[in-house]
Amino acid sequence: MKAPSLRCVLLFAFCFALLLLPSSALAWGCKGHQTVALIAEKQLTAEARQFVEKLLAENPIDPQLKRYCGNATRDLLVDASTWPDDVRNDLKNGPWHYIDIPRGASRGPLEPFCGAGGCVTKVIADQLAILKDKNADPRLRANAIRYLVHFVGDLHMPLHASTNDDEGGNCTPTGYFRRHPRENHNSFTPNLHALWDTAILERDMEGADPSEYADFLVQLFSSDFGKWQGAGIHVDDWAWESHDLAESIVYGMLTPNIPIEPPAPVHSCADANNIGERMLQLHLHVDESYQEAAAPVIQERLAQAGIRLAMILNDAAKPLAASN
Repeated sequence: MKAPSLRCVLLFAFCFALLLLPSSALAWGCKGHQTVALIAEKQLTAEARQFVEKLLAENPIDPQLKRYCGNATRDLLVDASTWPDDVRNDLKNGPWHYIDIPRGASRGPLEPFCGAGGCVTKVIADQLAILKDKNADPRLRANAIRYLVHFVGDLHMPLHASTNDDEGGNCTPTGYFRRHPRENHNSFTPNLHALWDTAILERDMEGADPSEYADFLVQLFSSDFGKWQGAGIHVDDWAWESHDLAESIVYGMLTPNIPIEPPAPVHSCADANNIGERMLQLHLHVDESYQEAAAPVIQERLAQAGIRLAMILNDAAKPLAASN
């Protein structure tokens, strides 16, 4: 047998390192983000589709960048949907992917929950401003599309807008069907965030690829599209929707009930009086009844994210169409 090439070794090391990342780095997973992009594409105006495809095609992703979800797709928006996770560590912009609204917080302005490193609601506004600026560097505008398709998806994941001192559920060990939580260097798998990122979604997909699943969701929710579009673009409201769903379903359906923790700075599962170990001792475990309650929520949030992303991109393309 030949010795493995340096390239193979590096690729293996990269993939192994990704497996050790907190699951918050991969909200909705590859298939969820790709599904959001596919739903959005179906709702783009002709002007928006041309606008998006031109910017992405003329300002491609670095071909040397290691892509966690692969780069085999020829669909530029689908390919864009997972790029922000690939560059997250290099650009050190992890806080852009979520907003930590504590459980029990009263609805109001989101600025108090947006840390110094930014948060998903602020970054959506910032990237949209770049995209709409026709004098901005085209590379930045293309990346703004990539950020928007990803972050609108992130915002619709309930645990990206809620926390219980548990890093959005990453520090809440939760068994899932036959799986039981295991600790590795003070990280836990499975955990509540990982279940909502990928496990519940992929079980609901029943082996479908993102294109088939997107078609299923479009058919399932098509009668709601007009209502969602008519409500307009209100990013803060979408964040509070996610927060409310985290309270009522994500945490609310767990047995035993998890008390609301007093807000505390948390950088690992050892913080907040060892939040991870305390949650582990609750022996949380979910099965079919939780899956059946959670799957319809995930279906609707992915569909809403796709429709609302299309609304944002269609709106961004209007000034361009008017100037032609």
